[in-house]
Amino acid sequence: MPSSELICTPAQTVGPFFGLGLPFAGDSALVGADVPGAVELHGAVYDGAGVTVPDALVEIWQPDTAGRLSRAPGSLRRDGRPFTGWGRAATDTDGHYRFITVPPGPVNPGRPPYFAVSVFARGLLQGLFTRAYLPGGDIAADPLLSTLDRGRRDTLLCIAENNSPRTGYRFDIYLQGPNETVFLAYRERRR
Repeated sequence: MPSSELICTPAQTVGPFFGLGLPFAGDSALVGADVPGAVELHGAVYDGAGVTVPDALVEIWQPDTAGRLSRAPGSLRRDGRPFTGWGRAATDTDGHYRFITVPPGPVNPGRPPYFAVSVFARGLLQGLFTRAYLPGGDIAADPLLSTLDRGRRDTLLCIAENNSPRTGYRFDIYLQGPNETVFLAYRERRR
C-alpha cells in the first residue's frame, strides 16, 4: 500500500537570470566618459558573510547636476544624447559595479544630493532600495539622514576618490551583516 505521507522538497529561489535579458550596451554609462565633469560611481556588493556577490544587478536614478529630474524618453538608448538619469550595471566576477555619470545636484534646495540605488541579487525576491549620498552635504537638512545614528548613517555616504582620469565616488553595498546598508521601504501611493 502506498504511503500517504508527502515528501517535502527544498525551497528555492529562481535565478538569477539577470545576464539573459537585462544588461544592454552602454547600460552603465549615463554620460560619455569624455563629458566634462563626468564622474565614476563604483563599489562592490557584499553578502551577509562579507563575500562579494558576482551576480548582482545595481540600478541608479538621479537628477542632473542642477537637480533637475530628466523626463526624456529613451533611457535604454545610449547614443550620447539626452542625459536620462538612469543606469544599470551588473557586478563583475569580483562583485564590483561601475557607472559613468555626472554628480547629482540637490532636488530640494539645501538638502544633500544623492543617487537613488536599487539592488537585485540571488536570494532576493524583490529589489532593495537605498541611497548613496555625496560627501559634504548638510546631514541635518535631510529628513532621512538626520534620523539615523552615525554608524547607520555612514552606510549611506559615498567616499570621494580622486582617481585618474576622473573624480569618483565609492559606494559599497552590504546586503546583510554588521555593516548592512540602510535599505528603504516605499509604500504605494493612495489614489
